[in-house]
Formats: sequence, structure tokens, C-alpha cells
Amino acid sequence: MFNIALIGAGRIGQVHAKNIANHESTRLLSVVEPYDVNADLICQQYGANRQSLEQVMQDQNIDAVCICSATNTHAEIIELAAKAGKAIFCEKPVDLDLSRVRDCLSIVKKYDAPLLMGFNRRFDPQFSSLKRQFDQGKIGRASTLSIISRDPEPPSAEYVKVSGGMFRDMSIHDFDMARFILGEDPVSVYATGGCMVDPEIGKAGDIDTAVVVMHFPSGAIATIQNSRRSGYGYDQRIELHGDTGSLQVTNRNENHVVHLAGEGVVSAKPMHFFLERYKDAYVAEWQHFVDILHGQDSNCSGVDGEMALRIADAALESLNTGLCVKL
Repeated sequence: MFNIALIGAGRIGQVHAKNIANHESTRLLSVVEPYDVNADLICQQYGANRQSLEQVMQDQNIDAVCICSATNTHAEIIELAAKAGKAIFCEKPVDLDLSRVRDCLSIVKKYDAPLLMGFNRRFDPQFSSLKRQFDQGKIGRASTLSIISRDPEPPSAEYVKVSGGMFRDMSIHDFDMARFILGEDPVSVYATGGCMVDPEIGKAGDIDTAVVVMHFPSGAIATIQNSRRSGYGYDQRIELHGDTGSLQVTNRNENHVVHLAGEGVVSAKPMHFFLERYKDAYVAEWQHFVDILHGQDSNCSGVDGEMALRIADAALESLNTGLCVKL
């Protein structure tokens, strides 16, 4: 049994707390959280204890940390955990600044700390099945990859101001997904976008609608469509087109009932948001972290986090300059 310290008891921390407690090989031993209500509820529900960050790092009974705290705390906590000999799961990103990410990852490498970055979509059963079939040669060589990712509703302007912007906060998942599916890094990025959903987002210095085009060494071209608003649920679709066919993942709807009648065909809307849509992905992600605790290599390392941020930075540069940015 591996003892886990949860750092951050907000919305995503609560998701991980449940998966930690439900797994037969992990136990939620402690919670680090400055806001008493959330931490106390998790502790009561799963029999955990409150600890300070310093106590967690000094506690020899804790095997690993699950970092779900604010983004600007991630790099420091990763470094502390690496030096303390803990295995590390961390929600994306390591940091919003690329140089800070590289400094942090040098510490991880120095102490040979196991690290899994939380790009949960890699672990979605539908997306991982598409990846597996592509790797098996089901459609031959890839020519185009299309990713559609639209949130049901925009975040607040206050959140936007601290998020790092749309490319670092939202699109970064899709940048990682493109690399994951195609199995290679892009050589160029072109991005265009604007503020078409909420003018307050524009006033905060961000965009809420974007299209990104990436070229890959194999010749494959990936396009990503992002919007902070869909109006009909969480829109998450992928199509990979190749020499002999295509592989597609459509939306997961609230139910699978389809009503066919003379006046038309009606089906349910897509699931509302990421907590519902990616519930199975978070479970599978935690299983992979347990595999890492047993000695398996991480299939989503700090290098993957660094590369996704590099692409996000390049997309922002392209948006600001109107030019295609080479990587």
C-alpha cells in the first residue's frame, strides 16, 4: 500500500482524492490545503489527516504527492518532493514560464524522481484506443489530424488574468494530444484567434476563440479548433485521416438514446464538462501513476509538459505577430 499526500483540495483535488482512496494500492494519508472547509471534508470522507507542506516532505511514511494546488506553486512543490524522495503526480502545467519549467525539471532529473504530468486526455479510453489503432497501422501513414475542443461556457475574467492565457491553459491539452497521437513533435506552429465570446476576456488580455495549425516532420498537419463556449455541452472530437482510412472519436453524450421520427432525429447533448467527460480518464491516469510507483516508466513526463508549453508559447507568438513560428 502506497501512502499519498494530496496537495490542493479544490475541484480537481477532490477528483483525485476519490481515485486515490478507491484504488486498492493507494491510501490518502494526508491533505495540504489552506482552506479549511475543503480539506476537512476530504479528511472526514477518506480518513486522512491535515498536514503542512513541510510535514509532508519530512514524513517518511508518505511515498508520493499528488499536486493539485495553484499553478504558481507547482514547480516549487515538485522540487521539494524530488529532494525528499517522493514520487510525484502533478496537474499540468509545471509552470507558466518555460525557463522555470526547465530549472524545475533539472532538479527532478538530478534526484531521479518519478514524475507523471497530469495530461489526463492521454488516458481517455476512446483517445487511447484511437492512438493504439493508429500505431497498429490501421489507417497507414497519418496525413491530417483534426482536434475540436470547446468548453460549454467561458471562465470568469478574474480566472483568465491568472490562467496564463488560452493557449497555456486550455489549448495546451490539445497540443499534448497532437504530440501523443502522432508520436512526434511539430516543426512549426501558426495560430489565429480573437475574442468572440466574452468582451471581458478581451479586456483581460486574452482570446476565447482560436485555430492553430501545426506541421510535423512526417508531413502530417494538425489543426486545433478551440472555443471557450459551445452552448450545447463539452465538445471534444478527434479525427485522424491516413492513407487507407480515418479514425474518429465523437462526443460522449449524456445518454445514448436516439429518437428517430418523421420530423427528424434527436439525440442527447454532449456531457456538460470535463469532470463528467473525462471521469474514466482520471481513473486510468491514477492507475498509471500506481504502475510508476511499482517501477514502470512514466508515459507523460516532465519533458512532455515542457514541450506542450513550448508549443503554447509559439502559438502565442504566432498570434501576436501573424507569422508561422518554427520550433
